[in-house]
Amino acid sequence: MKRILLPTDFSENAFNAIRYAMHFFKNNTTTFYILNTFTPVSYHAGYLIENPTMYGLEDVAMMNSKKELERTEEKIKNEFDNPKHTFKKLASFNTLVGEIKVAVEKYAIDLIVMGTKGATGAKEVFIGTHTMYTIKKVKIPVLAIPSGYEFEEPLDVLFPTDYKLSKNNTYLSLIKEICDAYTSRLNILNAYYGIPLRDTQKEIKEFLSDYFKENTAIFHIEEEVDVIEALEEFRKKYKVNLLIMIHNQHSFFENLLFRPVIHQIAYHTNIPFLVIPSVKN
Repeated sequence: MKRILLPTDFSENAFNAIRYAMHFFKNNTTTFYILNTFTPVSYHAGYLIENPTMYGLEDVAMMNSKKELERTEEKIKNEFDNPKHTFKKLASFNTLVGEIKVAVEKYAIDLIVMGTKGATGAKEVFIGTHTMYTIKKVKIPVLAIPSGYEFEEPLDVLFPTDYKLSKNNTYLSLIKEICDAYTSRLNILNAYYGIPLRDTQKEIKEFLSDYFKENTAIFHIEEEVDVIEALEEFRKKYKVNLLIMIHNQHSFFENLLFRPVIHQIAYHTNIPFLVIPSVKN
């Protein structure tokens, strides 16, 4: 049985991500944990439908959170009548990422599905913050769904890699599981800068070839471009339904000098984006 965490702020963007999750896991026996976090100051005065002098702001916010969670569950069940799915509702007075970390540990969560608004131009510094902090701070896979994206089966999956991943990354099995479930074509993409692969990278490439030998795995090279350009070039040629990347940990100084690739992609992609935590080699 899978355990999937669905953070929500009760926006249409958040419910669109929930809707995607219902489709994506329609054939899986799954428990969905619908999570809303709040602080009293984050609630607009219109939400304070009870008398705050009777209960206090935190009590009122909790009541409203629970009521909205009830409505969300009812909306899901009205739209998706799936006996394989069960739901648990979590309301918490906490920061979103803080409570996500608590829920992941307490309920042994396998995956987080959440909406992201994406970004354009200078707005990117203000948009997608919750998604990026979740990716950085939580050590389980995160599936980010762009605002307004309508579900498509992930028939073509794009997996860019520098072949520096660890063979011991247990979450590689999630990629294989997706490919098995949807008979996906797995496009493994490497951006070539003119520097030949090292022996360790060649070994990882061979490992991936063997690991995905029962799937349709195709290896691609985009030459003389960086990773972002390689992705864009590839997506001009092929229709991609899902992007998967491994979140390699960067040192403090690397983060100062170079903006991590995964951040750029998360802000700009308009397709579902699965981020898998790295493990040290």
